[in-house]
Amino acid sequence: MPKHGKRYIELRKNIDSEKRYLLSEAIAKSLECKYAKFDETVDVAVRLGVDPRHADQMVRGTVVLPNGLGKDVRVLVFAKGEKEKEARDAGADYVGAEDLMEKIQGGWFEFDKAVATPDVMGIVGKIGRVLGPRGLMPNAKTGTVTFDVDKAVKELKAGKIDFRVEKAGIVHVPVGKASFGPEKLQENITAFLETIIKLKPSTSKGTYVKTVTVSTTMGLGIKVDTSFVKDLK
Repeated sequence: MPKHGKRYIELRKNIDSEKRYLLSEAIAKSLECKYAKFDETVDVAVRLGVDPRHADQMVRGTVVLPNGLGKDVRVLVFAKGEKEKEARDAGADYVGAEDLMEKIQGGWFEFDKAVATPDVMGIVGKIGRVLGPRGLMPNAKTGTVTFDVDKAVKELKAGKIDFRVEKAGIVHVPVGKASFGPEKLQENITAFLETIIKLKPSTSKGTYVKTVTVSTTMGLGIKVDTSFVKDLK
């Protein structure tokens, strides 16, 4: 059994593990339970009533959080010609093609997100084996393989996140920093949950959103009353 410190044990006393809190209460409780010295990330875990083993029940999507993630997202763009200038003007941190491929092959990964125009995917495909496991491979389904480089870069810089349900039926995403405060965090979480609802597979039967849990990086998981989910559109 893992051992917890005095601070953790003390905080645990203030949380009813059997209770499902209103979203606003869960966020407040989560912020009360943070104790790290750094600005902790706030995460949300949603357990869905789907079986990801079936392709028609795979839940995957993107959402631009209204208040961003509270971090500087380093965006790399694979592009040539006019699209290189478009990427730089949009705020991309790194732009190139073969030169970036060679740097990455050499072990360089100083970026958080990657975008590529369709015409250079032949180059990007050569490093797919190293980008894929790190979640850095551009993908048309998440809007990162596109000729609309300006939009893709600006959305990523503004706090666009992509998510995919795991084998256990859980979707786990960051929704901001503890320093955002309750109001901004609730807006971000609501935007994420609205997107989850829109992506409900037609083959999913019974309860779709089974549990929602809010937590900070080092804090406790606070369970949310999911009754409000039915009112989201």
